[in-house]
Amino acid sequence: MNIKRFEYLEIWKEARGSTGEVRSQSYRAFDNKYITEAKLNELLERTDSLSRKTYNLMQHLKNSDIKGLKYL
Repeated sequence: MNIKRFEYLEIWKEARGSTGEVRSQSYRAFDNKYITEAKLNELLERTDSLSRKTYNLMQHLKNSDIKGLKYL
């Protein structure tokens, strides 16, 4: 796979944005009574955790001294 470091980080940025979309849709599903409050809370916890992990990975990659993708 021939992908530049910047593009790799952009993919993770997009993935993090997708977790925000899942959070938004979870609220909509709850408001429309498709899911229970317990399920909503579970989804919010899971998306929050995933978003934090993705952010931390992105920060690590940005601050890493290793610049080549083959070392990631």
